Amino acid sequence: MASFWLQPITTAIDFMRAAYRDAVETGDLIFVCFSVYQIVSGLFLRNDPLDAVWRESELALDFARQAKYGDVLDIIVSQQRFIANMQGRTATFSTFSDAQFDEAAFEAQMMVGRTSTMICWYWILKLKARFLSCDYAAALVAADKVRALLRASATSIHLLDYYCYAGLAVAAHYEKASADKQTGWRELLIVHREQLREWAENYPPTFADKYALVSAEIARLEGRDADAMRLYEEAIRSARENGFVQNEGTAHEVAARFYAARGAESIAHSCLRNARYCYLRWGAHGKVKQLDERYPHLREETPAGSGAATIGAPVAQLDVETAIKASQAVSGEIVLENLIKTLMVIAVEHAGAERGVLILPRGDQLWVEAQVTTGLKTVEVDLRRALVAPSELPLSILQYVIRTQEPAIADDASREKPFSADEYVASRRVRSVLCLPLIKQAKLVGVLYLENNVAGSVFTPARIALLKLLASQAAISLENARLYGELTMSEERWRKLFESVPVGVGLIGSHRRYIATNPAFQRMLGYSGAELNRLSPADITYEDDRAETEAIVAASIAGEPSQRIEKRYRRQDGGVIWAEVNGFLASIEGSAPLLGAIAVDVTERKRAEEALRDAQAGLERMGRLTTMGELSASIAHEINQPLAAIVTQSEAAMRFLNRNEPDLDEVRDALSCIARDGMRMADVIRGLKALARKSGPQLAKLDIDDAIKEVLTLAGAELRRHDVILRTALATGDQRVMGDRIQLQQVLLNLIVNGVEAMREVTERTRELTVSSTLADPSSVLVAVQDTGAGLDPAVADRVFQPFFTTKPDGTGMGLAICRSIIETNGGRLWAAPRGPHGADIRFTIPLWADH
Repeated sequence: MASFWLQPITTAIDFMRAAYRDAVETGDLIFVCFSVYQIVSGLFLRNDPLDAVWRESELALDFARQAKYGDVLDIIVSQQRFIANMQGRTATFSTFSDAQFDEAAFEAQMMVGRTSTMICWYWILKLKARFLSCDYAAALVAADKVRALLRASATSIHLLDYYCYAGLAVAAHYEKASADKQTGWRELLIVHREQLREWAENYPPTFADKYALVSAEIARLEGRDADAMRLYEEAIRSARENGFVQNEGTAHEVAARFYAARGAESIAHSCLRNARYCYLRWGAHGKVKQLDERYPHLREETPAGSGAATIGAPVAQLDVETAIKASQAVSGEIVLENLIKTLMVIAVEHAGAERGVLILPRGDQLWVEAQVTTGLKTVEVDLRRALVAPSELPLSILQYVIRTQEPAIADDASREKPFSADEYVASRRVRSVLCLPLIKQAKLVGVLYLENNVAGSVFTPARIALLKLLASQAAISLENARLYGELTMSEERWRKLFESVPVGVGLIGSHRRYIATNPAFQRMLGYSGAELNRLSPADITYEDDRAETEAIVAASIAGEPSQRIEKRYRRQDGGVIWAEVNGFLASIEGSAPLLGAIAVDVTERKRAEEALRDAQAGLERMGRLTTMGELSASIAHEINQPLAAIVTQSEAAMRFLNRNEPDLDEVRDALSCIARDGMRMADVIRGLKALARKSGPQLAKLDIDDAIKEVLTLAGAELRRHDVILRTALATGDQRVMGDRIQLQQVLLNLIVNGVEAMREVTERTRELTVSSTLADPSSVLVAVQDTGAGLDPAVADRVFQPFFTTKPDGTGMGLAICRSIIETNGGRLWAAPRGPHGADIRFTIPLWADH
């Protein structure tokens, strides 16, 4: 606890982790609890990503429950409420309350039997949360609560947040206060500034940015604008240099208010944009949402592929479409310099990296081919070559990847062996590291190194999967680009490579016909060189693409810049292939330049892309197709028996009529049987209650939240395509349910698609779909899907689950009936209700797994 004041925060956290390990080994749950909640406090102070802090708090909460330590339990719950608030998971951004937590009730019970220290820390967290939500009046109320309890936390690092955020809240509310209040507040601000100054002098890395920011606000109130501007910049710079991403965002936001009040709109806008980027990296999506609502232009200005949008984006956004676009962007470059720039920018943006390095082997040496760094507004690529040096890269990680040709991943390299001993890692205190080999046909083409020293665990499985796909394409493209680069070096090498390069190359004269083609191009299209020399590019182009090809050829020959396109060729045998074609002008001494075209066959890639899209669309509609099949099987089974009886009785009736003396009594009996069986069939059709009757569900123990997340990933494209905002509140914790995973996912997917369709015509309000899970009672889990669509008539709320009943013009009335049948066979219950003021609320329960 003392080291927080005089040493790096990481050192203090390491002490806490050591204390935790010793306490676990000796079975001392009290000191386990002390250690784990202090670790969480340290992660807050270090501005670690909120997702990572949440995971640590879950471990702490588990130990506090085992120890039945009420004070610690309430502290950790308070920390979790702060995280949920910042992530936008509470009822509003100015409360800790949600469906499972009542802020007022918590504060009331906290006053009974709790230590002053615990109460003090709760109000400090609330002070900070209310300031960040811009509810300054509530922040000041919380600050007053803390002030009465300061003695209880005399040596705690939590005091830093009190002195910082109480000062900022007073400064933000200062102009609205009475003259008497302002007099008292001036004295308070001076006291807070002097305390922060003392701490900053003792250990600047942790405290200097907070001291500078409060000092800047005091300078603003005193009319010293030049000092205020200097101090705002000092606070921002100090926070950035020491990895305090949340504090940097707060400094930018406070500075933005200063500049906006003085009419410097462009500077204020820049500060707000930087603040949004910092909060996004921190994982405070609730704060980002508040900024977007107050300043809509911030969201509109954030390009889809920018670092600000992608580095902090939810993993779900890195879907099939993103992978395809990234792969296409890399595969589309054939000039080595352009390829390297494109590769490096895409890699750091989609990985969430601060720095990236491309290393290429040249003979027995390794050369840094390019470096890329991310700033607040830009991504800068440096193409200067240099030999790999231990001061610039972790050689132990690089050599491991080259030797094994396997990726190396570290969530916190400065603490993980064996990499923590590396000279570069130790000197730079490197945290998140991802090092990928670029391999083509078992040959190492290069190495891509990425790092982020602001946060740990940045390189998530989803991002790594995307980067592996990118690395595979990059290896091919680098090799092709290298060959193309060599192709243009000299006429002699050009002729040699023209024959051996693995991609198609054709030269076109001013008469717009081929004058030379290489063997790869001839094999690609099934023509000989002589046959191609009698043809123009348009002659071998697929009919629908000819007009574009003719226009590009004419423009290129006229001297306009060449361009890259995707087009279809018609092979000599009539088949169609896709190719990426890059144009270039080939200078010929003594004559006009020739138009060159490099064609790469991408037919398999196009098919794979189409297959990926088809697979995703098929999975999204899996429920509908499945229910159709099960309905057909059920109808066939239920109707088969009465239909067979009708046929039998009809034949009997005919025999009785064909006798010499017709037996009319028997005929009447047969006809009665026919009528009875006909009614039986009608009953089956009207009351097909077992719409999905089959051999029975495959019940197993499963994590319902994980199952829901998988479905939401599959449905992501559908939601984005219809501009639907997804909100989730998955809170079953470590509880497991008993059910058939595939069937439950089928139900959930059906409900999500229904919700999207219900909002298709909504234009006057936001389209929102909310998926939540919670413990309904001690024996079951409740899952809810809520939309903001046209709503549900209470009169038909239960009828929607009846077979063949539908409220949609093109509906079949089968989807929800099948869903209810599935839920019931899994031991649960499914129902629907209107949702005020708009939309529908459909819920189902699933029994918890009972260990025997």
